[in-house]
Amino acid sequence: MSTIESPTWQRDVWGALRASGVQQVAYVPDAGHSHAIREAIADPEVIDVLLTSEQEGIGVVAGAWLGGQRAVLLMQSSGVGNCINMLSLLDSCRFPFLTLVTMRGEYAEFNPWQGPMGRATEDALKLMGVTVLRVDHADEVTDTVSAAADAAYLAGERVAVLIGQRLIGRKAWTEEGK
Repeated sequence: MSTIESPTWQRDVWGALRASGVQQVAYVPDAGHSHAIREAIADPEVIDVLLTSEQEGIGVVAGAWLGGQRAVLLMQSSGVGNCINMLSLLDSCRFPFLTLVTMRGEYAEFNPWQGPMGRATEDALKLMGVTVLRVDHADEVTDTVSAAADAAYLAGERVAVLIGQRLIGRKAWTEEGK
């Protein structure tokens, strides 16, 4: 079994989430969130919830809050479009919400299908009442994720942290990746 060395910024994301008391992690598999997903699965104190669609994560996060736990939704920018209708639940019921969104359709994107939602992600979230923060540099990760967690869990806000594609790194189309 090989050990996967994650970029420092991915380890910083996980550290900030655990420091904020996150107890549930809802996700659709994504390379940009791979470290946090592996850590959530391995941590016996964290409930990891594999989703079939990102919109399910809205219900998981709301249910966790009602049950006295803090949760985060990990998704890619293309998944934001799947959540638009469910985001109204958060606003109507005033649930706190934290999501980390790895961006696609930006820097060095090879897949033209990722462009439209990548360009619309920030505006779509804002239109649904979600405060949007952005991270494009590794040295911003810990502070930004921690600030977003405080805004969600302490102030009851709905917050998304967009993790820029430049930070994530270039994705390459490979025959194995098909």
